[in-house]
Amino acid sequence: MEPGRATLTALHLFLVWATTALVGPALGFALVGAAWGGGAGAAVPVLAAGAALMVGLLALAGLPARTVVPWCGSGARRLGWAALVFVLGTLGVLAGVAAYGEGVGLGGAGTRFALVGVVYALAAAFFVPSRGVRLGALAVLVGGVVHGGFVGPDQAEQRRHEAETARYRERAELLYLGDAPPGMEVTRAEVGPASFGVEYHPVREGHWSGYVGLVVRSPLTPAFRCPEPPAEDRTCTADEHGGTVTVHELPGGVREVTLTRRHRNVQVEVASQILDEPGLRRLLGTLHPLSDAELEELMREKKIYHRS
Repeated sequence: MEPGRATLTALHLFLVWATTALVGPALGFALVGAAWGGGAGAAVPVLAAGAALMVGLLALAGLPARTVVPWCGSGARRLGWAALVFVLGTLGVLAGVAAYGEGVGLGGAGTRFALVGVVYALAAAFFVPSRGVRLGALAVLVGGVVHGGFVGPDQAEQRRHEAETARYRERAELLYLGDAPPGMEVTRAEVGPASFGVEYHPVREGHWSGYVGLVVRSPLTPAFRCPEPPAEDRTCTADEHGGTVTVHELPGGVREVTLTRRHRNVQVEVASQILDEPGLRRLLGTLHPLSDAELEELMREKKIYHRS
């Protein structure tokens, strides 16, 4: 491309970019405001007036390209060119808004405004009869599609995952896990503001009923004591570890055993209707801080939840 034509092309694309980067976001805000205040019916006149304004301004931006872009050679053809650029650019902006809604990072407000203009400038570039300009526009378009459709969503998912992991780790001092008893597995873990609960259920559903519940919380009292007077149908004894063992006699001859003890700086309670006291003690003997790999597995299998 000759230097003079290259200068006119650059000026032409710059004017398209600057015009749409300024007017496009303003039109978007006006549409949202109209729809918010008066519904879709109120937004239609704003959309029509805004589209007409954009097409008119784009036609003015096409004046320097009269001798460069055939579509801009006459007033009527320039209006047609402006309408096409407006439609194609708006479709690109809508695709960008959809990607942004999925969490794809597009920078701050200023960067997003500039990107609006880039989309319309790309649309205008494809009308320039220059292989170099069109190939450059195509390269930028492909880069945008790759970022918006593949790289950006992956990065957004990674950010969401990291934020979720950090949220679970807010009370890391409570996150203790015991090895699942034989024939059982972790089926649910719940992180609360002051506690961490884990449920263990049989691996084979229907193999046998019952579950084991583990709760870790901040110490409620300096020392554990059995309630006085003892509750009905319950027996409570202090054990050699400074904790308590409570047995609750349930209907049908079922017994629920609960062990409560201090573990480092937390209070741990484990209860079951199917494991006896030695089985619960073995589980408590395997308590360990929840590892990153274990947390990752619980998140991947959607077995951990956050309770506000």
